[in-house]
Order: sequence, then C-alpha cells, then structure tokens
Amino acid sequence: MAKNELFSDVLMFLPFPVEVYAPDGTSVYVNKAMLDEYHVADPDMIVGKYNIFEDPYIIASGRMHEVRKAFQGEVAFFHDIKAPLEDISQRYGIKDLDVEAIYQDITIYPILNEDRKVKYVVAFLINRRVYRGRNEIEKAKEYIESHWLEKFDLDEAARTAGFSKAHFIKLFKQHTGITPHDYYINYKISRLREMLMDANLTIAQAFAACNMDYNGYSAGLFKKITGLTPSDYRKMIKRRYANKQSKQRKDNIDTVNTDYYNMTFGL
Repeated sequence: MAKNELFSDVLMFLPFPVEVYAPDGTSVYVNKAMLDEYHVADPDMIVGKYNIFEDPYIIASGRMHEVRKAFQGEVAFFHDIKAPLEDISQRYGIKDLDVEAIYQDITIYPILNEDRKVKYVVAFLINRRVYRGRNEIEKAKEYIESHWLEKFDLDEAARTAGFSKAHFIKLFKQHTGITPHDYYINYKISRLREMLMDANLTIAQAFAACNMDYNGYSAGLFKKITGLTPSDYRKMIKRRYANKQSKQRKDNIDTVNTDYYNMTFGL
C-alpha cells in the first residue's frame, strides 16, 4: 500500500475532525469525523475549494500569522477556540446543524518531505466543549464556562438565557440536575484539577491560575467535590505517573529479554 493511501486511511478513522492542506493553504482532504461533525454530505464541497489563508474568521481573529507558522515547518496550537458555526453553515448550505456552539483545541502540524520542506499541513480539531439541546440552557452553560475565571454572575447568566433569575435557576436545574452556581463551581474545580496536574506549579500557584485563593475554604470545597484534598489529589497523580513509568520500564525490559532469548536460541 502506498504511503499516501495508508496516511489517508489512518486519518479517515480517527474519531475527531481532521483536515489536510497543501502548502498553499488549499484543503486536500477531510476525514469522516469532520464531515459528520458539520453535516457536510460531500467532501468535494470542501476539498479544493476551501483555503485556510482566505478564511474570513481567521483573518478577523488576527491570528493568521500563527497559522502560517505551521506552513513554515512549526507546530501551531490554539486552545479553546470557538468554531464559527454560523459561517460554516452559510458556506456549505447546512440547515440541520444540531449544535449551539463548539469550542476546540486545534493543533496544526506540518508534514515534511525528504528535503525537510512542508509537503502537507494537518489540522487536528479536538472538541473541548460542545453545546447541544435547549438553546437557552446551552447558551447559559457556554456563558458560565467562558467566564469561569470571573466571579459568578447570576444576573448575566440569566440575561444570556433570556429568563428572570428565579425562572432561570428552576429551568437550569431541570435540565442539568444542579443549580447554575453549582455548575460554575464544578467547572471551576475541573479546571483546577487540570492545573494541579502541572508539576511545574505549586498548589497555591495552581489555585491562583484559577483565580482562587488557596485557603481552608477553597481546599475544603475541592475535597467536597473530588473526595480528596488538593495535596492528596496531587500525590495520587504522581503515583499514577510513577506506576505508568514503572510499567513502561518493565515492558521495555521484557522486550529486550525476549529479543535476547530469541537471538540466543534462534527463535
């Protein structure tokens, strides 16, 4: 099987959207997950027609210079980017898109040829947040998750959903099982857990990165939601990492011993 065919087959069955570009920015390939994500029936609607350098959304964002880095041989990463669903729907005539909003982590990776020149550029789009269902509640969830570093603002969350505060709280709980404030706290703690996985940060620095003071109250709140204190949570992460490294070393040793045995006894 040719390398290009193998490359295409691998990308086709990845569970997240992938798009491949020629060095001039023209789309040359989209996988099935990309088509399914945006309800595009035919890849020919994108391939050969879309050019990333001409995308008005990227141009307006002021980040095109970062995108171009990938076409110059560097890896480019974009965190928590809101997909321009309205623009995509208009561009491809999509009328049945059942998503209110999508936020993605996007990695744009250059594929080099034998001469170390860019042959293709691959964009991997990993969905970080997807909002479906009742429009008003999804908009409120999107607002809360986009403003998690700020102090919780019930008035603004209710205004985003288009309801009075009392009706908003009742409706939000009906659809999610928790109050808007609890949703905010749970999301904030989930981001704190991510920060605590960074060994370069002290526990206090991880809290500060989430706009939280590291004190008895916040530590207690963390334990109430996760079942562990922040320090115990970090110890657990370290143990998991150590166990993973130990298993990897053991697997490597077993592989070396097996190879040696096979070579020695001619197996």
